[in-house]
Amino acid sequence: MTFFANASARAPRLGTWIKLATTESVDIMAGAGFDFVVIDLEHSPLDLTLAARMISLATAYGVDPLVRVPDHQGSTIQRVLDAGARGILVPHVDSVADAERVVAATRFPPLGRRGAGGTSRAGRWGLTPRDEYVRVGNEDVVCIPQLESPDAIDAAAGILAVPGIDAVFLGAGDLSVSLGVRVNDFVVKESLDRARTAAAAAGKPCGAACVDAPSAVRTAALGHQFLIMGNDATMLARTAHSMAQAFRDQIGGNS
Repeated sequence: MTFFANASARAPRLGTWIKLATTESVDIMAGAGFDFVVIDLEHSPLDLTLAARMISLATAYGVDPLVRVPDHQGSTIQRVLDAGARGILVPHVDSVADAERVVAATRFPPLGRRGAGGTSRAGRWGLTPRDEYVRVGNEDVVCIPQLESPDAIDAAAGILAVPGIDAVFLGAGDLSVSLGVRVNDFVVKESLDRARTAAAAAGKPCGAACVDAPSAVRTAALGHQFLIMGNDATMLARTAHSMAQAFRDQIGGNS
């Protein structure tokens, strides 16, 4: 599983979300020095065609392309992986049964039920020998469930024990909404600590989201092996807002 080969809590892999419907976002993030990008099909208007172009561009730059799929549908997972995604993040994996279904959609037989599509980008358009295409799909593609509900936290140890689950991503935002509290509430912290403990016990990487570099440093110190920092849309919005506000502040007014 080479995606996490050099990752550690001291030097976690650093990625960012891609939400804007333009391949230039991937170009910019690759140039910025991120290790990977997560193309977000859950909370953005992106479609599979554009996602496939982004996957190709990221791969050409040497940046690992992950895709957050919108749900657990095997058809979507298969198409994303055939497009050459390095792995998937899957939202709302709340139970061992959910994890088993996701793994089955991600892995080829006998490990799962993914259909063979060796004439796709993942198979170099039919040039990769079938045995190698299947090996890569079963050994090198990463399957990362998102734990973002009280049920998922309670089931964390069982989810992490499912063969084919490579890591977990902790969704603090949805977890706090599920619990009806703010994201910095103690009950959220305690729940995330339990999930991190389960990941450490299973010997599998654990990841989380952060908004900027200071929060990324604090989050890394909690023991994560991968971080997803910011996203292209919010980076643009914050920079645009701060530049316009700085100009108006310096000229002494809003007119």
